[in-house]
Amino acid sequence: MPRGEIIFTGMDRVIFGQEAASAIVAEAARLDAKRVFLLVSGTLNRETDAVDVIAEALGTSFAGRCDHMPSHSPREAVVACANAAREADCDLLVCFGGGSVTDGGKGVTICLEHNITDVSGLEPFRTVVDENGNRHYPEYAAPTVRSIIVPTTLSGGEFNARAGITNTVEKLKQSYIHPGIIPISVILDPAATVYTPEWLWLSTGIRAVDHAVETYCSLDANAYTDGAALQALRLLSEGLSRVKAEPSNLDARLQCLMGAWISMTGVVTGTRLGASHAIGHILGGTANVPHGHTSCVMLPYVMDYNAAINSHRQAEIAAALGEPDVSAGDALDKLISGLGMPRTLRDVGINEDQLPKLAENCMLDSWTYSNPREIRSPEQVMEILRAAY
Repeated sequence: MPRGEIIFTGMDRVIFGQEAASAIVAEAARLDAKRVFLLVSGTLNRETDAVDVIAEALGTSFAGRCDHMPSHSPREAVVACANAAREADCDLLVCFGGGSVTDGGKGVTICLEHNITDVSGLEPFRTVVDENGNRHYPEYAAPTVRSIIVPTTLSGGEFNARAGITNTVEKLKQSYIHPGIIPISVILDPAATVYTPEWLWLSTGIRAVDHAVETYCSLDANAYTDGAALQALRLLSEGLSRVKAEPSNLDARLQCLMGAWISMTGVVTGTRLGASHAIGHILGGTANVPHGHTSCVMLPYVMDYNAAINSHRQAEIAAALGEPDVSAGDALDKLISGLGMPRTLRDVGINEDQLPKLAENCMLDSWTYSNPREIRSPEQVMEILRAAY
């Protein structure tokens, strides 16, 4: 008989299909926020009026903005934004942008609560993985300044009580995990995503596919998460193809946003994922590969590696992707290639001499150890990396 545990989060609500600015104003009023600080995408702030629309809608409650959060949320940028938000006397943080803005914003709330003013101050708050793959979580007070997130990509991090923040000295993306850093609400506005570059939208959509696939194949798979994972795959595979064909289709964009949300059902309730995510974390933090591209490259190869032990579950994945007569790895390759995304490590700028270090660093990620087919050494990771090269 299956045994497990479903862990729910401290998120109040998800608002979908509504215009972002008015939804933010309504949420700020509901939360009685008086000093709303914006952490936003630099491109959105500089090249569109979308951020100005939000600032103007907030009126006297608008307290300031920060538009510097580079890819993979480096610690330096997180602390700098927190210092600016503290100076503005922020009582509510609104994050408007992609996954780096989302994760960076979670880190900002930790900094605000614990008066962290330089990068060294973040070190005691990160999650540590031991030599057996077990996570050790530091205990600390939850942030009192909460966040609202308006995502413009499909990574799904807005639904997770985890932030990936990069230590730029060690070139490692490190995890900060605490129930209290999850946003209090998420606003899914498809119109807010039309500025997102096509490659970023589609590649992060495959990141969401990766969430669903590795949830369905997880060591912790159960009836609750299985249904969500397969539905997410149906929504995403169709929605991404529709947006590729017609970028202005807001219904298709909302379909993708909903699929990305549902894809996170397992992650946010405690489901362990596998090697595609673990390797992806290292490719991002160590080699600066964009978040979505890591899944585009790695997921089919990880599925091929795992097929020896879970081909029966992989068949359900292929069917959900609309390809019941091929392997899951081939179905994923067809979807990803059809969207014009990269498919090899060479395609994303990785040199062969980087592979051993990447494999070694993967042993620092707990999800390496929860891959369905057991991985306990860098040499096993190298088998996957060589296939993907």
